Amino acid sequence: MRNLLNMFTAGLFVLWGAVASAQPVSILALGDSLTQGYGLIEQEGFVPQMRRWLAEQGAEVRLVNAGVSGDTTAGGAARVEWSLTPEIEGMIVALGGNDLLRGIAPEVARDNLERILEAARARDVAVLLVGMQAPGNYGADYKAEFDALYPELAAEYDTLLFESFFAGLQAAGGDDPAGLRGYFQSDGIHPNADGVALIVEAMGPAVLELVERARE
Repeated sequence: MRNLLNMFTAGLFVLWGAVASAQPVSILALGDSLTQGYGLIEQEGFVPQMRRWLAEQGAEVRLVNAGVSGDTTAGGAARVEWSLTPEIEGMIVALGGNDLLRGIAPEVARDNLERILEAARARDVAVLLVGMQAPGNYGADYKAEFDALYPELAAEYDTLLFESFFAGLQAAGGDDPAGLRGYFQSDGIHPNADGVALIVEAMGPAVLELVERARE
């Protein structure tokens, strides 16, 4: 009788483990207008397209859109504490574009990103840090310092790193800016639906890796 009870208990634990592993992983996408989906109908934005891409890979993910148009790294740092609700297990951090538009000093952006990563570490939340690259018109020193923020912080905080939010577009357009125009909205800053699709396709494997790390 005791053996049967032990077998029944063991079976319950196996069943519970299978159910738990099948639960969707909750991932927060903390970003700016690029994450929020500025200028696009809802289903064409970054988060909805990434949700569909992940589902096509068979990943059970609840992806939360925490993109705020116009947000800088300071804005992200100010709201990360209440954005990381208890069910969040992983976070995509895609901030810095508006810092570049405003010419914010790289050391200020670094401090803000560190606050975000510290908040994630305190809650044992896995992170995918998505990089941004400064334009050359700010000077070589500014560009080198800003571009280095992301790999340096990823190494320091042991996060995953996707080097450039626009990697998918860069792969499609090469070094010719004219080749990229068809993937942007009229403002030349925000990608259109086709551009977002390329961004998602390139970044998707890194998000899958984040999902796996969040499950650990």
